Amino acid sequence: MDLDMNGGNKRVFHRLGGGGGNSNRPKTDSNQKVCFHWRAGRCNRYPCPYLHRELPGPGPVATSSSSTNKRVADESGFAGPSHRRGPGFSGSANKTWERFGGNRRTVTKTEKLCKFWVDGNCPYGDKCRYLHCWSKGDGFSLLTQLDGHQKVVTGIALPSGSDKLYTASKDETVRIWDCASGQCTGLLNLGGEVGCMISEGPWLLLGMPNLVKAWNIQSNADLSLTGPVGQVYSLVVGTDLLFAGTQDGSILVWKYNSTTSCFDPAASLKGHTLAVVSLYVGANRLYSGAMDNVIKVWSLDNLQCIQTLTEHTSVVMSLICWDQFLLSCSLDNTVKIWAATEGGNLEVTYTHKEEYGVLALCGVHDAEAKPVLLCSCNDNSLHLYDLPSFTERGKILAKQEIRSIQIGPGGIFFTGDGSGQVKVWKWSTEPTVILS
Repeated sequence: MDLDMNGGNKRVFHRLGGGGGNSNRPKTDSNQKVCFHWRAGRCNRYPCPYLHRELPGPGPVATSSSSTNKRVADESGFAGPSHRRGPGFSGSANKTWERFGGNRRTVTKTEKLCKFWVDGNCPYGDKCRYLHCWSKGDGFSLLTQLDGHQKVVTGIALPSGSDKLYTASKDETVRIWDCASGQCTGLLNLGGEVGCMISEGPWLLLGMPNLVKAWNIQSNADLSLTGPVGQVYSLVVGTDLLFAGTQDGSILVWKYNSTTSCFDPAASLKGHTLAVVSLYVGANRLYSGAMDNVIKVWSLDNLQCIQTLTEHTSVVMSLICWDQFLLSCSLDNTVKIWAATEGGNLEVTYTHKEEYGVLALCGVHDAEAKPVLLCSCNDNSLHLYDLPSFTERGKILAKQEIRSIQIGPGGIFFTGDGSGQVKVWKWSTEPTVILS
């Protein structure tokens, strides 16, 4: 608490003009204290004995960016972030003060979302120093928000040939949304937490406790694929094989039988010692990331492990392939870029560092067909980086951590967060004007 029970009245007295023997002392901002609760966006004291503005600083503060492995980065094309910040990305009141000159009062917006605004009752309005918007940056905008789930959104899917959007959650439901109206048109109560969800053709595939549920939205066929032990956290399809990462560290494999329209058990891949939480198929390889901090590379020809990558120091949350590179992210606050050596093995060619653990990755193309990496972090934000430079071009904010990202048609993409909210975004060629 920013409250001194013994000295609180004295502070109010000085603020109102008193001061006893010190009454002749000049009243400057240095004699005042900035309200801690105001900084956090939740002061409700009227009047408050502390300042609701930042103190002017002594002058510009020099900053320096951390160095990276320049030799490897130059060779791979991953130059690292430029650390440039636009007008809305300054977290320093001093910078705003210097930019506009004098000691004019200006409201300095931080990158933090206003909690009162999220709840719809911020008393400060335009004078609030926290963001009253869900994103910062140009080239994309929020189309709509889909409310209904009560817990974290664990999967978003757009089955081919369907005009419906499907979202899954740990609230044990799948919601069906009409893409034209944005209205929820159906609700499936599954009786168990959904750990993940993907679509392949007409099939909707859901990771559940101790099984994978396969639902054909065209024929209404409903299959339960047994075999998993514990929660199924990750699913991926490669050629005609379905892979499921499970809580006990196994990767179960089914082969789709087009004659019977069933999934036949094919194999069980052992190697991870803890839950497999991320799977990706690319370049005739299956990549798996787990809570044992390890990435394993499997050949799709014989389903044998051909390499184990141990450079991460915490849970490997997400894996994707871009160009000839493998990208992995972890709760160790890093995104690692892997490239194949002449011998065919993968090694780290660049490491991008974040301030918080990284939860999910998704590769997209913007309206100008430029590659962009969507990078969700554990501070309820999603960063948008140009590739291969890792130059930040914007940020999306959420009530809670963003756990699901899905690409849609026509420059649309979706995000789902820990509060159950699903947001629909769209790339645009014109700059996005955001009022905050």
